[in-house]
Amino acid sequence: LCRELAGLEAENEQMLVQMEQLKEKERSCRELVEAYDFTEWEITEWSEQQAVFSFLYDAVELTVGFGPPVDGDDFGEDPSRTIVSLNFESLLDEEKAPPSSCLVQRLIFQFIESQGCWQERCPTLGCLSQVLHDVSLVVSRCKVLGEEIEFLERWGGKFNLLKTEVSDTGLKLLFSASTAFAKFELTLALSANYPSAPLPFSIQKCIGNVGEEEISAVLSQVPVGHHYLRRIVSSIHQNLLGDAR
Repeated sequence: LCRELAGLEAENEQMLVQMEQLKEKERSCRELVEAYDFTEWEITEWSEQQAVFSFLYDAVELTVGFGPPVDGDDFGEDPSRTIVSLNFESLLDEEKAPPSSCLVQRLIFQFIESQGCWQERCPTLGCLSQVLHDVSLVVSRCKVLGEEIEFLERWGGKFNLLKTEVSDTGLKLLFSASTAFAKFELTLALSANYPSAPLPFSIQKCIGNVGEEEISAVLSQVPVGHHYLRRIVSSIHQNLLGDAR
């Protein structure tokens, strides 16, 4: 009987461990889904002639023009219905918008323009979902980048970041740390591919012993992926500008 009870207790403990492992896996999967939720569009109009979609808090608008309805398609939603025009428009007021928002907008339209004729890529209504997905993916990535820049503008001092400046599609980061006797400017060239590829960069040394060789070595160790920019800044702070240096 004692052996049976001990065996049951062992089984219960094993089941509890497995349940905890499943809960942890569920939590990780949920976080992954939330991080990669690319549904960034909303329908603002759907009529017999056209559909209008908005992205990025109504800063980007997509207007899709429809051809004649297919016979028997009373609602005009047959996948084979032709698309005669597909146009993107920027609705961002760049004079009032913060620099990070203007950068995000430029990167999104850099992607849009790089794809050539969208109407040729999307000749029928059945292709529209893929277009919405592709644009949503880029909008989602660029939106996160904008949030990262805003974070650095607000909290950069914690990472020895003296100044953050947006210039066209480039980002200038001025680092300064008296404890490490170092001051330098790192310029990162951003693109709509962020954060899936390493960022081209240039370095301007101001004072101290931290130069291109040391910075390049640190950047080469930062893997691409989610919050790539923030991890670059954090790695430079930890490895080159910390008190222990």
